[in-house]
Amino acid sequence: MLAGIEAGGTKMVCAVAEHPAHIRERIEIPTTSPEETFAHIQDFFSAQKAIRSVGIAAFGPVDIDKRSKTYGDVLNTPKPGWAGASWVNAMSAFTTPFAIESDVSGACLAEYSYGAGRHKRTLAYVTVGTGIGAGIVHEGRVRTGTGHYEMGHIPVQRDAYDSYGGHCPFHADCLEGLASGPAIEARWGAPLSRLGEGEVALEATYLSQLALTLILSHMPGRIIFGGGVMKTPGLIEAVREQTADRLAGYVTRGDLSGDLSDYIVPPALGDDAGISGALLLAQQAARDAVDR
Repeated sequence: MLAGIEAGGTKMVCAVAEHPAHIRERIEIPTTSPEETFAHIQDFFSAQKAIRSVGIAAFGPVDIDKRSKTYGDVLNTPKPGWAGASWVNAMSAFTTPFAIESDVSGACLAEYSYGAGRHKRTLAYVTVGTGIGAGIVHEGRVRTGTGHYEMGHIPVQRDAYDSYGGHCPFHADCLEGLASGPAIEARWGAPLSRLGEGEVALEATYLSQLALTLILSHMPGRIIFGGGVMKTPGLIEAVREQTADRLAGYVTRGDLSGDLSDYIVPPALGDDAGISGALLLAQQAARDAVDR
């Protein structure tokens, strides 16, 4: 069996499957302390048939460098109590191939394989919620460097009429500091879905800068925008419009022409993207172990 964990800051989704697209059993566990949460996860997987491999799509930042002494550790997270928590140690009872990536990279992998990214050589996935993150999958593999990408913290050009100081404790007015769900609530005292067209347009001002960065640096075949904030009516349309304006006719081939309605799209897998991506990571880990 493949074992997958979608590790979120609010809840953990655990599943087992013989194939990533066909989940046999799944549970949801509240994310409390690492000790309590890991114990519940271990209990679930211990009750299953032989686990072939483990894949984790985790909230971050998390160390994904297999050569690192802290591989699998949660790094400098604002989630209380979780900095330094080790996924490798938590799953050590299962002597199986193991893979861990960021949650947004896991969702991107699932959408590439089964969802809105099928038949695209390169796919970008952006999540906009409590935080902002982006993942890239190229020819079926998550792209990384010394760690997973941190595009939610890129500097963006501030709107001239935006006086909000920024929510990010590290960079203040980075993309996440200006456009994440908590930043929206702190600036206006309400979620974006309860605000007006002007506020939606400002949010799109910042998110379209990320879209432009993704296009110019990775040239993906499609960009998926997911997460709770993106469910706001009119937001994805505003992101498309402002991204097209920012491209200014410089790149116009293929799906990057026109109104970008087939280029910047919502996720096709909904709430299953993260756990499906974790199971795909488990499948890749098992295959890589055989190939060694």
